Amino acid sequence: MRYRLVYIGLGATAVAVVALAIAFGGGGRPTVLPGPVEAVSPGPGDSAIIQTGIDVDLAGGYTADISIDGMPIPPNELTFVEATGVYHWQPEPASLIMDAWTPGPHTVRVSWDTVSGLADPGSFEWTFRVG
Repeated sequence: MRYRLVYIGLGATAVAVVALAIAFGGGGRPTVLPGPVEAVSPGPGDSAIIQTGIDVDLAGGYTADISIDGMPIPPNELTFVEATGVYHWQPEPASLIMDAWTPGPHTVRVSWDTVSGLADPGSFEWTFRVG
């Protein structure tokens, strides 16, 4: 009987800690993305695992050039899904940029412009951490 009371007390404490963390947690500020950038992953300030890839989601009608740590990613290494506007890149052994992430901070810069019509150029840069 005594063990049941201990387990019930521990369970109630765990539930209370989780509830308080959700209720009073900072949650951080939402990232404000400029213009046609709808989402980026990993996000600014995020910590990522070494197997992560870079995703940039642009509004329809835009094209992007992406660089990592100052090195432009060759277009043939980018995967682009036109229907969703998502650009994806991941380090791999055949890459000209890098074959794997090194631990530490990495800076991504995306520059965009419209595919047709009036020019609407812009850029956005953010840093995330691997490891």
